[in-house]
Amino acid sequence: MVIDANQQRFSERGDYMPSGIEVTKQALDDFKKIQDYMILAKEENAERTYAKLKDEYLSLKAILTVAGVNLTDIDKMKE
Repeated sequence: MVIDANQQRFSERGDYMPSGIEVTKQALDDFKKIQDYMILAKEENAERTYAKLKDEYLSLKAILTVAGVNLTDIDKMKE
């Protein structure tokens, strides 16, 4: 890994590597969005859509938990 003058992280191939906080923020944004879609799917009784969204929700929840994010106040689904 190489760090340039602007403190951006690059892999040996030169690809930008996001920091842990950037990855966590993206997962958190995705988590909030997925919950909104789950609520809509539940209201519309779209069981297959809800099930697929729930898979994504659980994956994001696991990532955020490992990252140390406290989901108590932001987890609308409580599943």
